Amino acid sequence: MSILDLGADPVDLTAALVDIESVSGDEAAIADAVQEALESQAGHLEVVRNGNAVLARTDLGRPGRVIFAGHLDTVPVNANLPVRREGTGDAERLHGLGTVDMKGGDAVFLHLAATVPAPKHDVTFVFYDCEEVEAVRNGLGRIERELPGWLRADLAIVGEPSNAVIEAGCQGTMRAEIRVTGARAHTARAWRGVNAIHLLSEPLRLLSDYRPRTPKIDGLTYREGLQAVKISGGVAGNVVPDEAVLTVNHRFAPDRSPEQAEKHLREVFDGFELSIVDLSPGALPGLGAPAAAELVAAAGGQPMAKLGWTDVARFAALGMPAVNYGPGDPALAHSQGENVAAAEIRQVKTVLRSFLGA
Repeated sequence: MSILDLGADPVDLTAALVDIESVSGDEAAIADAVQEALESQAGHLEVVRNGNAVLARTDLGRPGRVIFAGHLDTVPVNANLPVRREGTGDAERLHGLGTVDMKGGDAVFLHLAATVPAPKHDVTFVFYDCEEVEAVRNGLGRIERELPGWLRADLAIVGEPSNAVIEAGCQGTMRAEIRVTGARAHTARAWRGVNAIHLLSEPLRLLSDYRPRTPKIDGLTYREGLQAVKISGGVAGNVVPDEAVLTVNHRFAPDRSPEQAEKHLREVFDGFELSIVDLSPGALPGLGAPAAAELVAAAGGQPMAKLGWTDVARFAALGMPAVNYGPGDPALAHSQGENVAAAEIRQVKTVLRSFLGA
């Protein structure tokens, strides 16, 4: 008998998933359980395994296709396993690693996979590995290389925690280093040198005076940001430093391309040596796409801009609108006290069943 009952209340299914430890890089056990459950309880789906990712899809000839994507891995255990349940009914809360990020979303998607055999859209379910570590290990990248046809759709729904509110698109993120050069000298004769750390006062002033944009896209307000996140320099306690590096993080709205965001940084820090050391493009919300508009109507309420970066950007890069929609407060993700409300898990299930015409 499967350890996962896909037809059960997704709250119970969430608890079962949480109790399968699946820290990034060690997802074999949970992938085995998901694969076995889909193959034995969802015979209407084509199921394939790719590394420690499990994919399943319908082929009903519907005019459109929707991807439901959720990662199976978690951050390291922090004395927060096994799952702990408090309360009853919709007032119940599930405490434990992954309850928020994002086994509640996975549970809803698995429940839909097994209990909605004839959705009004063809559907693809992607349960993937290694989202919580460096981007080069992310299972979606491997799937894109090895099974590209499985990542083609009219809309992608990523089950990251969003307080059961649609969060559309996402910010891009860019990290840059500003390097300044001085001249070494003994601190007893400091006038013979040029202190590189002191030379950072001007870029720091530029940061302090910086006023970020708040553009509206598809009616959603995105907030940009530019922050100093690290300063390095100095060689010894009695030496005037001859080099210093200021690292800044730029969160840019998805109406800017990476090239435009870089150009903006170079304009802000004109005259300084600047190099880009990390970059992930943003994703436009795309709420005008028919499938996205249907989802917004099914969810009710007001969609929000995603202030942060998620794998919706990977789907947007493949040419489809993408949203985050899942149970749980993202502010609790990765914390020892991670917990999710049963009511939110059930709310997401109800909305997505309605979206699929069930």
